[in-house]
Amino acid sequence: MRKRATAKEVAEAAGVSKWTVIRAFTPGASITDASRQKVLQAAEALNYSPNLLARSLATNITHQVAVFVDDFANPHKLPVLEMLTERLQAEGLLTVLININRHFDHIHALINADQRQFDAVILFGTAFRQETLGGQRLGPGFPPMFVLARDSQIPGVPAVACNAELALGEIVNYLFERGYCRPGFMTGGKTLSTALGRRHHYLKFWQRKGVEGVVELTAERYSAEAGAKVARAYLNATSPSSRIDVLMCENDILALGAMDVARSEFGLRVPHDLAIVGFDNIELGAAPAYQLTSYEHPAEAMIDAMVAMITGKREAETIILPGRLVQRSSA
Repeated sequence: MRKRATAKEVAEAAGVSKWTVIRAFTPGASITDASRQKVLQAAEALNYSPNLLARSLATNITHQVAVFVDDFANPHKLPVLEMLTERLQAEGLLTVLININRHFDHIHALINADQRQFDAVILFGTAFRQETLGGQRLGPGFPPMFVLARDSQIPGVPAVACNAELALGEIVNYLFERGYCRPGFMTGGKTLSTALGRRHHYLKFWQRKGVEGVVELTAERYSAEAGAKVARAYLNATSPSSRIDVLMCENDILALGAMDVARSEFGLRVPHDLAIVGFDNIELGAAPAYQLTSYEHPAEAMIDAMVAMITGKREAETIILPGRLVQRSSA
């Protein structure tokens, strides 16, 4: 195996000190152009690149950000992760994806993040609450945490999210103006949906329209299969004359599962017999087979704000941003 060139060897070849070599590869460090060029030429000749691991041990800065995800069944996650990692990489930060599952839970992930000295941790999932994270922070040296795309339920941890109250107000007004008056709402598990705030605001805005009896359906998790299962159970148990006329789902993947069952197993026409609305505006929802009315997160603005906080370009604080209603033929 080829021996890796060292900063000392580059310094000797360039006729400068080792610290000059380090400054040449440190953005913003004080060094003359002449010295930098000497170092870069020697480094190229020796095929030298900085040892980031050694630098992180010396500076306590790893230029790595951990992203915790616990609901990979939601297709909304992938495009957001793509944008997030692209923006972090543009800032010189490496993203480490942590898969939260039954074999590697939140506590293990937090301990691992602390041991690896990540510069920040982004919580991008469903079950990130104070109790699931152990009820306590892991000491003063623990990397700063941020919540993406939902409200934070952890004291001292800021969030960047879509404005759920504004969103659900727009959705309910849209549905009410179209004559729907027997609403239903499908969550992905009430214990998981609290941080989204969508159910709470949906019920509140229908109450303001004089509608108290919103039918609530609870799926086991956020997936098309779970949405189909709970929709099937409701439609089987409810006579056509007593059914809701519009179903708001907490996210698009639940809505697509519910729509598949309503049409293929019960012969319902969407939206004539049952209107369906989602949230996230995933690409599949726009397909001709679904034409799902949905609500779109301001993903780019959310990620810009998140990255700015991580890099210290803006104060770390909870930021709530407006999204937009995407009207299609399902409602």
